Amino acid sequence: MRGLTSGETSFFSKGSDPTMHLLSSPSMAWWLLLVAGLLEIVWSVSMKASEGFTKQVFTGITLVAAWLSFWLLGLAMKSLPVGTAYAVWTGIGAVGASVLGIVLFKEPATAARIVCLVAIVGGILGLKFLPTAGAGTP
Repeated sequence: MRGLTSGETSFFSKGSDPTMHLLSSPSMAWWLLLVAGLLEIVWSVSMKASEGFTKQVFTGITLVAAWLSFWLLGLAMKSLPVGTAYAVWTGIGAVGASVLGIVLFKEPATAARIVCLVAIVGGILGLKFLPTAGAGTP
């Protein structure tokens, strides 16, 4: 495929478009990652609402939000370490989906569940704010 082999420039290479350099900065990567995580919440909750992909509107929302979430995660990974980006992305999705599950679908809000969600939030914040934990790739 053209643009994917060594030595060729692809659509997403930093040299082909000045805006891609901006998108690959570490601060922008964190914003992209946040939006990707929020979209993960959207697709997981809409998947539940689709009732096994039997409701077309929610199925469509699921597919579009999932695609956008993965795409933004991939862009964020241009500047962030894979482990950090993936952990934060899944953490945002897990906490958001759990909270919305409690609110929208009347899932149980036990003390143990809340403590675990708080621990996930602590991990996300640690990866973002602790020195070198969320450092960009060289």
